[in-house]
Amino acid sequence: MTGLPAIEAAIWQQLARACHDRHHAWRTPALATVDAEGLPEARTVVLREVDAAQRRLWIYSDARAAKVAHLARQPQAVLLAWSPRLHWQLRLRLRVMLHTGGLALASRWARVKLSPSVGDYLSARAPGAPLDDGPTAPPAEERAHFAALEAEVLQIDWLELHRDGHRRARFDRHAACWLQP
Repeated sequence: MTGLPAIEAAIWQQLARACHDRHHAWRTPALATVDAEGLPEARTVVLREVDAAQRRLWIYSDARAAKVAHLARQPQAVLLAWSPRLHWQLRLRLRVMLHTGGLALASRWARVKLSPSVGDYLSARAPGAPLDDGPTAPPAEERAHFAALEAEVLQIDWLELHRDGHRRARFDRHAACWLQP
């Protein structure tokens, strides 16, 4: 694979594969946001859906998570992924739309509520809340804390580390170009 169009197509194929392959390294990339003080925050997320034609990624979250508050204030983020098998690093610049209601969220919740991860969104305590020794509150009302992050990929920075020479390229909706690694 040598041409920029073939590399970009392979990137999107690997991202789509990561949604369904629990062992793909890109299934759990790091999402970086900016907090209220302007400081960077990063955490591992799970890539849930990829729409290559629309250049969109979907990530699920507890609506009370800090990343949701960060994205409500500043809807830009960076997703960082590394694949040791491919020797590829991706940095994706994103514009994120939050879904806390509506059809887009309801259809995703219908699938999540049948999965083992449903409990991640029904906790009475917000992510990062201090735990005490008191009784655990009952689960929250169904879907009360489920949110979906719809991320438009604005730019992809691709880096291939190879013993015969590294390669780097940038892709966006309008152009692609080679970069110095």
